[in-house]
Amino acid sequence: MSGGRQSRGGRRPGKSGTREQILAAARARFAESGFDRVSVRSIAADAAVDPALVHHYFGTKRNLFAAALALPVDPETVLAQVRAVPVDQIARAVLRAVVGLWDSPQGAAVVGAFRTILGGGDPQLIRSFILEVALKEVRGRVDAPPGSADVRVSLAASHMIGILVARRILEIEPLASMPLDELVERCAPQIQHYLTGPFEA
Repeated sequence: MSGGRQSRGGRRPGKSGTREQILAAARARFAESGFDRVSVRSIAADAAVDPALVHHYFGTKRNLFAAALALPVDPETVLAQVRAVPVDQIARAVLRAVVGLWDSPQGAAVVGAFRTILGGGDPQLIRSFILEVALKEVRGRVDAPPGSADVRVSLAASHMIGILVARRILEIEPLASMPLDELVERCAPQIQHYLTGPFEA
């Protein structure tokens, strides 16, 4: 990238606003179409930059999505913990990873995003993160009988969202101050039932 492509290629100066320009385009695209249907190339086109710059600043599309949502960690951190356990332990792994994040100082960004949505903000980014990123791989592991995965995952997601709202936004006691280990032991069995329990159409 050199010479006549200075306006689109190469690394721009740090104060050029390029990173923020890409983030703005990404938020708009992800909010409109979700995670799966958006390409890095389309975001780059909206931001009027070379796609290589998107990868330069953010690495992967998943990292860009995390930045657009102001997530404090790479979603891959959560996904790796879920992949590492057998299917009958998925609920415990997801709860421990996600609630652990919410409870951390860095989790304020996620709580802030939920507060914005409850105040009338666009829910698409959070919905896309939960269904197309955080729980996407879970869907493929719990589709028994075939065709049941969407119902199973949506029920599990609704329970987890309820825990977040009650624990970190409404601060309902004793849930708000319940130790993580106790919360996981009390809530994981029901979420696991949604994911792998008997399913009747």
